[in-house]
Amino acid sequence: MSETDTAKGVTGEDEVVDLCRELIRIDTSNYGDHSGPGERKAAEYVAEKLAEVGLEPKIFESHPGRASTVARIEGEDPSRPALLIHGHTDVVPANADDWTHHPFSGEIADGCVWGRGAVDMKDMDAMTLAVVRDRLRSGRKPPRDVVLAFLADEEAGGTYGAKHLVREHPELFEGVTEAIGEVGGFSFTVNEKLRLYLVETAEKGMHWMRLTVDGTAGHGSMTNDDNAITELCEAVARLGRHTWPVRVTKTVRAFLDELSDALGTELDPENMDETLAKLGGIARMIGTTLRNSAAPTQLGAGYKVNVIPGQATAHVDGRFLPGYEEEFLADLDRILGPRVRREDVHSDKALETDFDGRLVDAMQTALSAEDPIARAVPYMLSGGTDAKSFDDLGIRCFGFAPLKLPPELDFAGMFHGVDERVPVDGLKFGVRVLDRFLDAS
Repeated sequence: MSETDTAKGVTGEDEVVDLCRELIRIDTSNYGDHSGPGERKAAEYVAEKLAEVGLEPKIFESHPGRASTVARIEGEDPSRPALLIHGHTDVVPANADDWTHHPFSGEIADGCVWGRGAVDMKDMDAMTLAVVRDRLRSGRKPPRDVVLAFLADEEAGGTYGAKHLVREHPELFEGVTEAIGEVGGFSFTVNEKLRLYLVETAEKGMHWMRLTVDGTAGHGSMTNDDNAITELCEAVARLGRHTWPVRVTKTVRAFLDELSDALGTELDPENMDETLAKLGGIARMIGTTLRNSAAPTQLGAGYKVNVIPGQATAHVDGRFLPGYEEEFLADLDRILGPRVRREDVHSDKALETDFDGRLVDAMQTALSAEDPIARAVPYMLSGGTDAKSFDDLGIRCFGFAPLKLPPELDFAGMFHGVDERVPVDGLKFGVRVLDRFLDAS
C-alpha cells in the first residue's frame, strides 16, 4: 500500500486482506531442520510495515534465516502492565499438487483468501498489522503499552523463535503481564440466537518422542524370534489403539457447562459421542481435550528386503492434559513395554489459566459490539502454541484471534490441511474486534 493510499485515510479493514495475501506469498515453510527458506523475508516485511507508521521494530535472527520481529507501542498510561500480541510467521509445508489454488499464491476465491498460513496464522498477523497501522496513522494510542512479536519456528516448537527471545532477550517483554495469540476467538454457531466464540485458556503439553527397539540382525530367510521390527510394530499398534481415560480439567468442565447451557441439555463427559457429533468440524479439537493422547506418526527400519535389521524406530506425537503428565508417562511406558526405549525429541508443558478478569471482559465486550449474539467461552487447545514460552516469564496467555466464521466452514480442518483458507469477511471482522479489544483492555 502506497503512502498516497495511506494519506487518503485507508483503514485497517481496507488493507487487512492485502496484508494477509502478501504474507501468504512469502514462503516460510518450516521443515524442522533448517532446510526451508526461513522467516527472514517475512520478518523484514513486517518490520517495514511497522516502520511505515512510526514504530522502531527490531529483527532478531537466532539462526541464518530464522528471524523474528519485535516492536513496542507506547500506551496512554505506561504505568499500567503491558499487553503482548504474538503471532508466528512460519507455516507447515504444503504440496501444491494437492491444492485447488497454489498454497503460496494468496488467491481470493469463493469469498476466502486461500493459502498456507491463512488460518495458522498469517490471518492474525495481518489483522494485528492492520489494526496497529490504522491506530498509529490516526494517532490513537492504546490504553497501555503493547508489545508486538512476530515469531519464527512455532511449528517446530519455537526453539528459534519465542524460546530464543524469552531466553536471550527477556527485556523485550518487560512489564508484560498478559498476552493474546492464536487459535482462539473463532466462532461456533449454535443457532440464530447464539454464537459461541471459543477463547483458548488452556493447552495440552507435549512429548514428541522417538521409540527404539534393538533386536538381532540376520538373514531374512531364517527364523528370528528377536525381530526389532515385529516388537516395535506390536508396541506401536498397542499405543495407537489405546483408549485413554477421560480426565475433565477445569477448562473443559467450564466449556462443557457453557455448551450444556447453549444446547439446553446436560452433558456427560463419559459419553460424549452424541455431543461431539453436534459440533461439526471443531469436534476434533474438543474431543481430544478430554484425554491424553499419543499418535504414532513415523516408522523407520531396515535397508534391504532380505536383511532383518538390528534396530527399528518410530516417532510419536504425545499430548497430555494439564496436571496429568506423570500419569501420561506412566501409562505410556506400561503400554509400550520393557523392550521399547523412549526418548523425547521435543517436550513442553501444559498450560491452564482462569477465564476471568479485565482482559476476558474486554474480549466479550469487543465481540458483542460486532456480533450481538456472541458469547465468549473458554476451551482447551489440543495442540500447543508460543504461549508456553511466554508463560516462563509469568505472562498470562490467551488464544484470541477473532474470526466470525460461516457455520459450514470446517475450521479445524484448515489447520495444517489442504486448501487452507480464511473468509475475507472474517478478516475484516477480526480487525474491528481487535481494535475494540485494545480500547477495552
